[in-house]
Amino acid sequence: MALWRSTVNTWSPLPKVCQFSTTSTLQHIIKLTRLRVVDNSALGNAAELAGKPARCIHIYNKKGIGTIGDKILVAIRGQKQKAYILGVRQKQKPMVPRFDTNNIVLIDETGSPLGTRILVPVPSLLREKKGDFTKILALATKFV
Repeated sequence: MALWRSTVNTWSPLPKVCQFSTTSTLQHIIKLTRLRVVDNSALGNAAELAGKPARCIHIYNKKGIGTIGDKILVAIRGQKQKAYILGVRQKQKPMVPRFDTNNIVLIDETGSPLGTRILVPVPSLLREKKGDFTKILALATKFV
């Protein structure tokens, strides 16, 4: 037990400090959020095997909070790579699926995915969203 000296020159125990966080957990994608690569790209597989997940370093929208279908910039294995968000943990609107992990698919500069398969179900609302999701939707085998 730690002691501190009071003004009367006697030793007293330190006051107790909260041992738990009083703020709610952040369940949306912002900068430095850990992400799971769900395609079979070599870069994503190497990061998963090393135990170093991809981290978001920029979100390409005005709010700065990413959701399904947003384009982001990630840091993975010491490289910068662009990616699309395919699933988020945050609470969603009705009829929008909620995922257990924050899922991304890595893309190159032209917008085509780096992998040849997507290993998780893809939200079907990507069909109506703006953006170049046709190549990602072509790789998907399951839709939610």
